[in-house]
Amino acid sequence: MFQRTKAYIDSLRERQNLYVFSVCALGVALFAAFVNAPSFSLNEWVLLYALVASVVVLNHLDFQLPPSGTKQSMDSSVILAALFVHGLDIVLYVLLLSYGILAAIRREVALWKHLANFSMYVIMIVATSSVFAWTGGRIGTLEVTSVYIYLLSLAVYFFVNTSIFGGFHVIQGKPAIKVFNGVFKESISAYASTLLLSLVLTMLFERSPFFGLFLFMGIAVLISKSFKLLFELYHSLSERAIVDQRTGLYNHSYFEEALESRLNASKKTGDVFSLVLLDLDNFKKYNDVYGHLKGDQLLEFFGTQLKHLCDREGVVVARYGGEEFTVILPNVGAEEALAYANHIRKRINDTYFEGVELFPHGCLSFSAGIVQYTLDIYDKNQLVDRADQAMYYAKAQGKNVVHIYNEDSILQRTLDIEQDIREIEQQLNIFLSKDVYTFQHSKRVYRYAMELSDRLTLTDAEKKTLVLGALIHDIGKLEIPRDVLNKKGKLTNEEWEMVKKHVLWGKEIASTNEKFKPLLPLIELHHERYDGKGYPRGLKGEEIPKLARALCVIDSFDAMTTERPYQRTKTFQEAIVELRAHAGKQFDPEFAEAFIAMIERGGFDWSEDEERDGRDASPTNPAAG
Repeated sequence: MFQRTKAYIDSLRERQNLYVFSVCALGVALFAAFVNAPSFSLNEWVLLYALVASVVVLNHLDFQLPPSGTKQSMDSSVILAALFVHGLDIVLYVLLLSYGILAAIRREVALWKHLANFSMYVIMIVATSSVFAWTGGRIGTLEVTSVYIYLLSLAVYFFVNTSIFGGFHVIQGKPAIKVFNGVFKESISAYASTLLLSLVLTMLFERSPFFGLFLFMGIAVLISKSFKLLFELYHSLSERAIVDQRTGLYNHSYFEEALESRLNASKKTGDVFSLVLLDLDNFKKYNDVYGHLKGDQLLEFFGTQLKHLCDREGVVVARYGGEEFTVILPNVGAEEALAYANHIRKRINDTYFEGVELFPHGCLSFSAGIVQYTLDIYDKNQLVDRADQAMYYAKAQGKNVVHIYNEDSILQRTLDIEQDIREIEQQLNIFLSKDVYTFQHSKRVYRYAMELSDRLTLTDAEKKTLVLGALIHDIGKLEIPRDVLNKKGKLTNEEWEMVKKHVLWGKEIASTNEKFKPLLPLIELHHERYDGKGYPRGLKGEEIPKLARALCVIDSFDAMTTERPYQRTKTFQEAIVELRAHAGKQFDPEFAEAFIAMIERGGFDWSEDEERDGRDASPTNPAAG
């Protein structure tokens, strides 16, 4: 894998170098082909030097455009105005002398970059000059009746510039449409103003070349300074919007965006990353004793230390809220994150702050939970929830501890499964007056899950999650109107879309109870398909959490083998044939075969249980499952 990555990087670097070399070669060749030996008058030499000085000054006064920070200068206005009034020859010499001076002044910039910039400008100017001449443009006088010629020439200048810049990004492997769309959107307004200002300078050149250039330079300098101040203001406001003012770290909103972005990137690439959630130990006690002002100073101190200790490329450190902080570690697994967090913890322990003698450990400390991204995680809230569970388990061990999320350890502090089942059944009892079928369906799926969980290689926590998830998976149907749930005829498209929303409604209902959060993926995703054609997210293969894939098999089997008005009830054997036919399409093949093996072993007749519950076993819902 490493060798393939290195080979790709080497290949990419070669393509980039070849592209830059090609631009330089083309620019130098065009310069040699179009430049003539200088035969300027004294007045033209003076003007040439004035133009060179203007280009160098404006290049030095470049500014950045919000929001992306794209750099822009107004030297193009001078170059284009000189082209329209004095022709290509003088402009080529202006470029040669300007970039010679810039190369001497900015020696920290590699010489090939100066050459690449010079070559790019030559290509743009030669292309613009050719179009200007071809469309009938006349050097020396701005003809208002032929203004379209100037506008077309300016458009060519912009197009060539965008093409050269965009081409470099495409060479890097970025989508061409996205690149050119981004470049166009970022630079069109600034380029439009710069190019139109070249026409203003053209008119000034006609009246008084030197005074016109002096007047334009004054305006250009003021505009450049104004844009610079605007960007600094924008940057300051943007920073305030994403930075926590107390600690100087990123704030909660930025953390949410960064985590979402990292999660989406890892889904595409498969790259691992870890999330660390830290909580400052005994902070409330410190606040109570020393007051909120001193508490705020402690938070500021801790944030500064954390930022310093997490000075690593790509790491995002944020204040999550109160005395809680987060660290996103890209390309870092759980074990490496554990070592990293423990190193920070020990450094914090050794860092003195006034009043830490109050703490039980006699020093500043934190407890932290770590969770590593895995393919079954589909939502950023899962990561935060797991990190939160691990953090609280760290606190349960006496604080000043870092703990990796582990479902078996989480199981130790959750309520007994029988108590959880009783709570869920109290919710399901509402179905007795609304939809008897869904109640019975949920109980059957729960019993199947109990049997299947013992046949799969699952941890105790996973077994508990599968069983409880099976029992509560259709809780969202409580939100569906009674007349839709009990409709005898076929559902309309609108009614079917409503029924499909039960997975989202169920997630909302279950999320109100903290200890049911591990069940949310099963509630929301048990209608996803292995081939990616399910709902609500259209997840595919192992993007779907494994317990949701297992529940999909159980849920579908019970729906097929239960009598419903608009679907012929299948026998167990017919349903097994269906499972095998759709394994790899709708169902995970591994879980489908495990469930089939369980069914073929026999012993599944729920009729006595349903009668014992005192419920009518005849179904009424045509859209169950």
